[in-house]
Amino acid sequence: MKDIRMLLQNNRDWADRIEQEDPEFFSQLSRQQHPEYLWIGCSDSRVPANQIIGMAPGEVFVHRNIANVVVHTDLNCLSVIQYAVDQLKVKHILIVGHYGCGGVHASLNDVRIGVADNWLRHVGDVAQKHSAILDAIDDPTLRHARLCELNVIEQVVNACRSTIVQDAWARGQKLMVHGWVYSLKDGRVREMGIDVGGQEELQPAYERALSFVPRQGRRD
Repeated sequence: MKDIRMLLQNNRDWADRIEQEDPEFFSQLSRQQHPEYLWIGCSDSRVPANQIIGMAPGEVFVHRNIANVVVHTDLNCLSVIQYAVDQLKVKHILIVGHYGCGGVHASLNDVRIGVADNWLRHVGDVAQKHSAILDAIDDPTLRHARLCELNVIEQVVNACRSTIVQDAWARGQKLMVHGWVYSLKDGRVREMGIDVGGQEELQPAYERALSFVPRQGRRD
């Protein structure tokens, strides 16, 4: 129980510090939630959404899962997107992967880790789709990085093709979907060159993003 008590004490210390710095912080936070951003990222503990983009609590709506996957059968993720788009009226959906992702690595190397293997089949599908790019890379670390990037690009496409985003665009709602990959080495985000604000933009943005994926050399 010592570790749990430490966490509870950390919480009390944090709450006291915030209260001293801004006495109105918690009262304002409890009354409203108007984030402009939905972050869909990996569950990896080293990738904290708010801290990476310098946002305070209440400014980013967050969904996380292993390997930042967006698929049409995942009602959890789709429910988050629907609430963010239809109720919160977010203006940006950020699909954020990260280099060194364990889920992507397991999928790339056919490593069995348990029930999550079924979930990671989605990443395996991405690897299979882009096997020509990946098979041409000899360096396994570099190949891993490329799949992290390709996975983000494909998940952006999936998000854009969801009925939620499609309906938002159809009714004229301003909504952009972006693909990023975060580097644990320097804390910086790399843009994947895919930023989509409408159905007509999706295919050109997808083709452009794939053309930007380095066949050799590092981007991370």
